Formats: sequence, C-alpha cells, structure tokens
Amino acid sequence: MPKRTRAGAFLALAVTGLALGATLATPANAAAAKAPGFLKAADLPPHPSSAWTAGKVSAGVPEAVEQDRCLSMALGGGSGTWYREFRTDLDTSARQISVRSSTTAAAKGRFSRLNRDIKSCAARVEKADPDTEARLKDYGALRVEEGAHVYGLHTVTSWGASDIRLLSVGRDGRTVTVVDWGQLGGFKDAPVKAFRKTTVTAVNKLD
Repeated sequence: MPKRTRAGAFLALAVTGLALGATLATPANAAAAKAPGFLKAADLPPHPSSAWTAGKVSAGVPEAVEQDRCLSMALGGGSGTWYREFRTDLDTSARQISVRSSTTAAAKGRFSRLNRDIKSCAARVEKADPDTEARLKDYGALRVEEGAHVYGLHTVTSWGASDIRLLSVGRDGRTVTVVDWGQLGGFKDAPVKAFRKTTVTAVNKLD
C-alpha cells in the first residue's frame, strides 16, 4: 500500500496502520519466472471520488506482510511470489499477492492455511493490542476455478479510529492469490459486492 492508514485498514495491522515500500530479498529464480496474471486498476471496486492507480507487478512480498496478523504466517518470502499495490488519492488502498507453489497439493495447503489464518486473525489483533477491538465477517465462498473466499475485518481503537478491510483468497491450480482492500470506516462502508467481482476477476486472471 502506498501510504499509511489506521489500524485494520491494511496488511501491517499495527493498530495505527502500516508502511509500505521496501520488499524482502527475492531469489533470482523468482524474478526470472513469469508472473501470473494480475488485476488492473480498473478491476478494483470503484472509488466514489478518486481513480485507482496501479503499481508494477514485482517479485517477492512487501516487508509489511511480515507484521500482518492475518497473512504473515502463510505469505512469507521465497520464490514464486509476486505482488502489486494499488492506491487512490484518498484513504483507500489495495494489494494483490500471488504465490505459485511447486505442486497442486502445496497450493491447496496454502489456500487452506490462509483461510484459517484470516478467520482467526481478529483474535490475534485483540491479543496483541488490548486497545483495539476487531470483528471478522465471513462473506462466503465464490465459484471460480478451484475456489475463492471473501472476508471483512473491522477494527476500532479505544481512541475512536475505525478501519475496514476486505480480504479474499482464491486458487487456480498451483497458484494462490490474495486480494486485500482497506480504508477508514466500518462494515457499512465496504463495497462487498464489487469486491466479490474483483476477486473473481483476480482468480480468472491467474495462469
């Protein structure tokens, strides 16, 4: 994500937000491999007052993922991983991370692990910071390729910061992708229908 937002708005989930930019060192074979298909800016849920801007597709994972309580355990560094970041001129940001495993079985395992980690991350957020309340919503599965699932995470701090995050996990063969969207607000501000469409597009673009 190109700028800091508060609490659960994004991948660092360090209550007040996260910093994007630096990336983990990536093996040369990951950089040389062909990346799977990625979302474009136009594929993101439309923002009411700002156009989306897409960054380049890069090998590796953002360093901020190491601190993320929803994704870090299943999305470490290593070969076969790529990401793309998206931003608006306001407080809304997004990111897609895709991992191509060596086998279909490994991809199935990663897909399952990501779903488990997302379902349990609200409890980890609250345990790590007692001043933050976190609530997860399960928006259900999507019928696309080998499957996808959509979630929402709302965090509120004791001083009133409120952030909403949408996450989805999808798989096509050996490739698993995560789409992560966040902004200030609550569940009522989340474009769930549009995000579900974005998720279907993301999985369909994997190759």
